[in-house]
Amino acid sequence: MRNEPVRRLSLRGADVVLMAHHPRWKGVGLGHNTMLVVECDGPLESDRIERAWDRFLDVCPWPAARLRRPFPWGKLYWAAGPRPSLARPPLRRATVASREAFQRELEIELNAALEPRREAPVRVLIVDDESTRATPSSALVLTWFHPLMDARGGENLLTHLSELDRDVDATPWGDHPPGFVSDPDRRSLLERSRIARSSLEYLRSLAPVPPVSAGGTPRPPGRACFRCRSFVAPDAVEERATREICWRVALVGKAMSELGRRRDHGDVPCLLPISVDVRSKGEVGATFGNNLAFHFARFRSSETADVPALARALRRQMADAIRDGQIEASQVALQFLPYRPLSRMLQVLPWTTGGELFSFNCADLADWPPALGECFGRKVLNAYHIPVVPPRPGIGVFFNRCAGHNNLVVSWIEGVASDAEAARIIEVIREGMGWTETAWSA
Repeated sequence: MRNEPVRRLSLRGADVVLMAHHPRWKGVGLGHNTMLVVECDGPLESDRIERAWDRFLDVCPWPAARLRRPFPWGKLYWAAGPRPSLARPPLRRATVASREAFQRELEIELNAALEPRREAPVRVLIVDDESTRATPSSALVLTWFHPLMDARGGENLLTHLSELDRDVDATPWGDHPPGFVSDPDRRSLLERSRIARSSLEYLRSLAPVPPVSAGGTPRPPGRACFRCRSFVAPDAVEERATREICWRVALVGKAMSELGRRRDHGDVPCLLPISVDVRSKGEVGATFGNNLAFHFARFRSSETADVPALARALRRQMADAIRDGQIEASQVALQFLPYRPLSRMLQVLPWTTGGELFSFNCADLADWPPALGECFGRKVLNAYHIPVVPPRPGIGVFFNRCAGHNNLVVSWIEGVASDAEAARIIEVIREGMGWTETAWSA
């Protein structure tokens, strides 16, 4: 790839869906940022990170590409020139003296929107924390334009950079770098069209009564906010059941329904997308693009009072969707979205025409990759993802696990919830999971 002319990487369907969440809020400056925060046991060296970037750009240009579209309804794509024209993503360094200052620094970074038409869709922040040790620790913060890649893609990218840092004399892949993007679907257009039509018919039947966003009445969104807490799970055998996504969605639904009752929503229908990673299990898979399909969970607020029963019902829904091929069908249907105008993309379903998309966001980002137990010569103490959620529904809950920590992030848009309400959501989930808090929580 080193001497090739200008290249293009078309956005995938899930990528453009993410971009379509924001057009109705023009001029508010809300970005599509996603952050990966990696807390390490000592200071990180900027030079090592920059060298790894330079070596990565020798084989893959997309972190230095720009977003382009040939005409208003044309296909969005990432454009990258030959290697000499590619500059590494920017790196900034900051020093803080308390966990409160660390939180503020992360919020500043989260709210500094990326403009991928004019700048690289990825940037790096190193935060040196002098509050806890004689020797400062460092946090590596990777921020990217969410339509560039999903959470696992961010972990893959950091894995590639870390491998390049460790193998200073040769590339870890030899002459055969991994496939950084997914292979195209080889099925015929006719076959894919048939599957996509069945998926659209299914989606149109999901919400005869439109869902209500947990945040309540639509308003121009403010800045992005978040709170992160880290917990230790009990050793009891039953903890295995609570690790499945259906139990966690049920718990988050309980917390969000409590928020809705404070807003007098009543017994409203709840609808939320559960993302399904379509990479092959046991493989690193593609780095760039949101390699996702979706399952939509449905329930009413009143059903969240009995979390075990709701978890069983959600499990049956997911089993039915897998049996009927609906999750695979949603993946195929997404392939037909890149040519559709963003402003009209979310109006193809009857329950989205009024502006309501779904009730809240929720995702379990699973276990931190074992290959990233160390990063740029430092032991990883904890790592978690912080996304900016769409203005509607304006709030989401995200789980992951790293180095014995069960991390819980609540992300919301200012005006949708308060700090106290976010803290209450965390407490409802913590209690339902049976977790105890660790010293890492801010």
